[in-house]
Amino acid sequence: MNYKFINPTGNSYSQGIEINNYKRLVFVSGQVPADETGNVPTDFKSQCELVWKNIHKQLTVAGLGLKNIVKVNTYLSDRKYRQENSEIRRKVLKEHEPAITVIIAGIYEEDWLLEIEVIAAE
Repeated sequence: MNYKFINPTGNSYSQGIEINNYKRLVFVSGQVPADETGNVPTDFKSQCELVWKNIHKQLTVAGLGLKNIVKVNTYLSDRKYRQENSEIRRKVLKEHEPAITVIIAGIYEEDWLLEIEVIAAE
């Protein structure tokens, strides 16, 4: 599979991404900041890191990794989390720059401060 990053920003995302010769696409449902027992951290940083851990877990089960992500949709409960969300995403994805969208929205559970869904390709 070949990736072509369209106008990468250097901030862990590109304006677009073209994929060629892929074998499969994996759509990961919105991952939430709850652990296996249903516990939800109270601060944004811990919630965001847990969401990315949950994403990584789903990709691993599918036989993929974070480098396979081609699209990220992030839903934040409040604009005040924009910067911290961006910093954590950059820390997690490092030099990988998939296409992203960030939306401010009402989140399903009041305790959740965000939810993230991804599309991955192999």
